[in-house]
Amino acid sequence: MEQTITKTRPKNSGTKPLFENPILERLSRTHIAVPITIYLVTSTLFGWYAFAYTEMSALWITFLFFAGITIFTLVEYAVHRGVFHMETDTPTKAKIQYTFHGIHHEYPKDKTRLAMPPAAAVFVASALFGVLFLLLGEASYAFFPGFLVGYSGYLFVHFIVHAYAPPKNFFKWLWINHSVHHYKSHEKNYGVSSPLWDHVFGTYMK
Repeated sequence: MEQTITKTRPKNSGTKPLFENPILERLSRTHIAVPITIYLVTSTLFGWYAFAYTEMSALWITFLFFAGITIFTLVEYAVHRGVFHMETDTPTKAKIQYTFHGIHHEYPKDKTRLAMPPAAAVFVASALFGVLFLLLGEASYAFFPGFLVGYSGYLFVHFIVHAYAPPKNFFKWLWINHSVHHYKSHEKNYGVSSPLWDHVFGTYMK
């Protein structure tokens, strides 16, 4: 049966298995601290390498680092809109969409599925760095850490939005922004860590 985000009512508790194989099912889940720790440690090591073993100036490294964070917010928006919310006009696409993201919309409070599992994340991150190195050369050692910090920030915001009540601080704004996406319109507010690109591309909703 074809399952899409728009046809699925969110449940405020519980979870649902994705795979019959217990190993695959276990690998599809993670505690949020695991990927965040991996990304921040990796980012620190790459940043250290950029300062210690490349000819780049501190100013250029800093610029590339913040460029990485900024570009991440655009990638976050594009992937969320174009991949996680793809048109499900065939059963295969519907299955892929549900596995990647639809289950999260059905069970938004499931804390074990708020981040890409480490096994997949390491593979994707390695492939990404390989592409960045081919495109940017040694500049990738400064850009990639920023990208990973941006991703870590996204994971942190995504977790507090789904795991806790609205906080009485700056994060309340982001909490409300993402809640609009889940409970008002799945076609609005694709940005989680920042609503910047929703404003740029006209998908922002208050």
